[in-house]
Amino acid sequence: MYFGSDNQSGASAKVMDSLIQANQGMSDSYGGDIWTQKAIDRVKEVFEHPDCQVFFVTTGTAANCLALSSMVKPWQTIVCHQQAHIAMDESTAPEFFSGGARLITLDAGKGRLTADTLASYLQRQALHVPHNPVPGALSLTQANEAGQVYSPQEINELATLAHSKGLKVHMDGARFSNAVASLHCTPADLTWRAGVDILCLGASKNGCLAAEMVICFDQDLARDFEFRRKRSGHLLSKGRLLGAQVDAWFSDNHWLELANHANTLAHRLALGLKEVESVELVWPVEANELFVVLPSALASFLQSKGAVFYDWDSSTLPDGYKIKPSDQFVRMVTSFASCTEEVETFLELIRSFKP
Repeated sequence: MYFGSDNQSGASAKVMDSLIQANQGMSDSYGGDIWTQKAIDRVKEVFEHPDCQVFFVTTGTAANCLALSSMVKPWQTIVCHQQAHIAMDESTAPEFFSGGARLITLDAGKGRLTADTLASYLQRQALHVPHNPVPGALSLTQANEAGQVYSPQEINELATLAHSKGLKVHMDGARFSNAVASLHCTPADLTWRAGVDILCLGASKNGCLAAEMVICFDQDLARDFEFRRKRSGHLLSKGRLLGAQVDAWFSDNHWLELANHANTLAHRLALGLKEVESVELVWPVEANELFVVLPSALASFLQSKGAVFYDWDSSTLPDGYKIKPSDQFVRMVTSFASCTEEVETFLELIRSFKP
């Protein structure tokens, strides 16, 4: 009954088999191998963009922060949602990699960044240059930190606003595969066709050991990226180990198969929780994350039986939402490695609980 994080799962059997094959014999280093080239070709095919530039790194923080460093100057700002991973969970790496660009967080108490809020913010910024910082980039997370998914129309509206003010658009896609599986649209429709300039696509949460991609749809942003990656220590010598993971991940839509499994179990878990009067889902379940308020006594009981989930920051709750002293706000996440049996066992335990 492990619902701690999809980041704590291992690799799929198909990805591991590919790694074992790539491990055989000798190969060119630093991405000059056939595995890396095959993986780059896969990315271009999946995103229907033969001219995009693709760079592999091993962590999501490196992907996001290197990408943002190519989009902003040190005296600019990066606009994002209040819960954005780059603002809440990547220390000061965005500022470090960008040379000091400031993060501006918006829409606290809402499940996603809205076009109205962004338009209002952009209208009143940089009115006293050079004394005010100048907005340089918009960052969106897909699926986001509240488990919500932006539609292509929502992305396009936000990106159009950003571009009209000279901002570039970055997408943190640590759970991008879950969003694609949820929306049943093409990766292209969710990215460059909607106005995204750079996507940081994560595979580590969905079937890979450690594989993240920086995909530059705006080729100008890729111009110095290989130097940024090398200078920061994120150019892997044995690049074939990244290429092999990504190649297998995309092969035969394996990435979406894994994401669909995680999403399906999240929805199954949500349906069961909705039947319990004392349990409440805070946000709609749109991908593979659940944000749940439940009695603390029930949470303790479940954890005593081996269930794993984590307390969540109550400041991220919707505006006006109040939690009773006897309740607990938690996050539950399903992954490609979750199974139906553990979901059913978890729900049976809840039904058996006697306060």
